[in-house]
Amino acid sequence: MFVRQMHYLVALAREKHFGRAAEACHVSQPTLSAGIRKLEQELGLPIVVRGHRFLGFTTEGERVLGWARQIAADYESLRQERAEPGGQLSGTLRVGAIPSTTAAAPALLARFRDRHPQVKVQMLTLSSVAIQRGLDELDLDAGITYLENEPLNRVRRLDLYVERYVFVTRRDEALARRRTIGWTEAAAQPLCLLTSDMQNRRIIDQVMSDAGLAAQPAIETSSFMGVWSFVRNGPWTSIVPEASFRGLGDATDLVGIPLVDPVHTQPIGLVLSDREPLSPVAGALMKMARDLSRSPAGAALPSSVMSIENIFK
Repeated sequence: MFVRQMHYLVALAREKHFGRAAEACHVSQPTLSAGIRKLEQELGLPIVVRGHRFLGFTTEGERVLGWARQIAADYESLRQERAEPGGQLSGTLRVGAIPSTTAAAPALLARFRDRHPQVKVQMLTLSSVAIQRGLDELDLDAGITYLENEPLNRVRRLDLYVERYVFVTRRDEALARRRTIGWTEAAAQPLCLLTSDMQNRRIIDQVMSDAGLAAQPAIETSSFMGVWSFVRNGPWTSIVPEASFRGLGDATDLVGIPLVDPVHTQPIGLVLSDREPLSPVAGALMKMARDLSRSPAGAALPSSVMSIENIFK
């Protein structure tokens, strides 16, 4: 019962609603509430702020929640490790990926799924801040995010590829015939960029600031899907990571022009919580990523999933 109560607390912290937390734990709401009350009695501490709806955790409850996350994560890791010897790795791999990597990340995760077919893979599109929080709170097994620019804390990391930037415009625009374009000229165009809560936007702002420029987008959106829609349907242009543009596939109506003066690069990598032991699924992902990064381009890999060096550049 004790481990189940830990899962109740973790679910309640995630869902912030008793009914949804109970549903996530596959129990009734009265069962979940009774389990939490019993834990409060056993510990002699108030854990949840009482009210007609979920109002948060008490100060003592926040400390208990930290232990609950650790216990729930360790219990899941123990289950995976116990099932692994002599059999297939199982469980769920939860990965947070920043928006600029969602076109490239499946190359790594598809290879992982081929190697471990019994593992369910969940890829969530999150900001770099949310990925750090998810690793800290043990809601994520891994993240694919920026390795520099803003600090990462308490993580293990592995370089995957280097992000480069392109200026995107419609193919029927005059600038589409250019082979390269400078940041100064790009900044003068009617831009559609991501919102400033995204680290990709903050990187673009910093590059412009270092060049004595200021990013003044006419339109801001929270997703690359929004960027593509605006660029396709108006006089708008954008600055995006090359991998995101390539991920559009056969986008014959758009052109991505390399940005120069300066040619800015940003390392992207795999990050895991720096804890022992790692969950078996997180450890397996890191091992496979290391193996791929050391292998010759495309060597012994299916044609649909080449090495990290090749697919992510």
